[in-house]
Amino acid sequence: MLIAKMNQGKDGDETGTGEGAEAAAEHWPAPVATGRIDARVALPGSKSLTGRELVLSALADGPGTLRAPLHSRDSALMIDALRALGTEISESGGDGAFGADLRVVPAAELTGSTSIACGLAGTVMRFVPPVAALALGPVAFDGDPYARKRPMRPVLDALRALGADIADEGRGALPFTVHGTGALRGGRVELDASLSSQFVSALLLAGARFAEGVHVVHTGERVPSLPHIEMTLETLRARGVDAASPRPGEWLVRPGPIAAREVRIEPDLSNAAPFLAAALVAGGRVTVPGWPAATTQVGDALRGLLAEFGAEVTRADGALAVASDGAIRGVRLHLPEAGELAPTLVGLAALAAHGRNGTDGEPSEITGIGHIRHHETDRIAALVAEINALGGDAVELPDGIAIRPAALHGGLWHSYADHRMATTGALIGLRVPGIEVEDVASTAKTLPQFTDLWQRMLGIADPAGEPGAVRSQQLLSGAAGGLAAAGLAGGLGGEAWTVEPTAGPGFDLGGGFDDA
Repeated sequence: MLIAKMNQGKDGDETGTGEGAEAAAEHWPAPVATGRIDARVALPGSKSLTGRELVLSALADGPGTLRAPLHSRDSALMIDALRALGTEISESGGDGAFGADLRVVPAAELTGSTSIACGLAGTVMRFVPPVAALALGPVAFDGDPYARKRPMRPVLDALRALGADIADEGRGALPFTVHGTGALRGGRVELDASLSSQFVSALLLAGARFAEGVHVVHTGERVPSLPHIEMTLETLRARGVDAASPRPGEWLVRPGPIAAREVRIEPDLSNAAPFLAAALVAGGRVTVPGWPAATTQVGDALRGLLAEFGAEVTRADGALAVASDGAIRGVRLHLPEAGELAPTLVGLAALAAHGRNGTDGEPSEITGIGHIRHHETDRIAALVAEINALGGDAVELPDGIAIRPAALHGGLWHSYADHRMATTGALIGLRVPGIEVEDVASTAKTLPQFTDLWQRMLGIADPAGEPGAVRSQQLLSGAAGGLAAAGLAGGLGGEAWTVEPTAGPGFDLGGGFDDA
């Protein structure tokens, strides 16, 4: 097995599993599907779009409003970070089922002499330092213990090359301090963004406020995720910024004002993955409303990817529906541009290897996802460890996972403080009895309502005999990072991708990127 650095989860946990002193109280019994599903699941706003629009709203030339934004731990951390720099952000009503709209009033002058908690949010630790360089005074950044292991050196070195003063004692990682001077020269900069497309997006988002704009040139072997970078360019262009990719591996943002806007955030299509995949596991149909006809979200690739596993996928009347008879095919997928979807797809592959009765499984191989070793945890190592602990036969590859037929059994599924690991455990538990998910509250990172939505999809009562929303809030009370106290715990209530199978069995999306 390849050596991996997995998120230790909670402070004081030396096991590497994410179990702390109170872990036993946090184990969530994953419900088993007892029949075919027929559910319609509405989802809150996109994490990737919410983060980008918050940053742009804070740098805009006037007040703006975000309609139906995501309210989660990541978005709360972003809001707190921008507030610390002087931005006014307040709730302003809204007609959505997942929390209030947000009114954003940019600061007349960004102010430093503050500290910013990044949690595990890559968008905060990478998108906010360029903004902090435009503030007056020092801004100290730090995050959760595992956040200190996430790569930061390329974007920090790039900011230095653009004129920023950053002190990190040579770590190239959290913690570090940006000594803002109220302005940044900007200009041309080279960096290797192979590990994360967020390095590029971070510079582009604030680039219009740099004196010379910014011209980013990627120097690595693999061009990072074009979908996420294109999302960044699109949000800039929608605000009147001259932003483009003049040639492959280069991105240019010219200096100028960033227009204030009222923006409606699309539903998070990546968060739809476990719900849509549930139709394959249980049989039946799951529909997600509000699915855009055209989008830069990577989650739109689910249309083709779930079909590879044998699902019938249709989009009509603004909704995406996935239907299945419960048979899951083994697959060969190459997914360098869809890494954030990999945990769900690996979960499906483990169930394809398990088969319907534990004896008729099919093998799978999913590659091109080596970059997910640098997400909230080393997801490749974590997925292999958890699948094998349940009796599976998964093997680490240099850039992926191979899964051979083997019957799964119940047991504890560790989350490693990773939201997508937690939802994958829930997915496997739909077919395999006796799965308990450790730290399901980690889903607060992007979907605080996960347990309630999951149970409603199945049409069952909460395992504790409590209303789902009440129970899910209790589970999240420790992991949401003060989300409820901040008033941000939301309540309940043309094609952008051309998908072509590769020659022979399999599916290839090309490229490479980090999550968000």
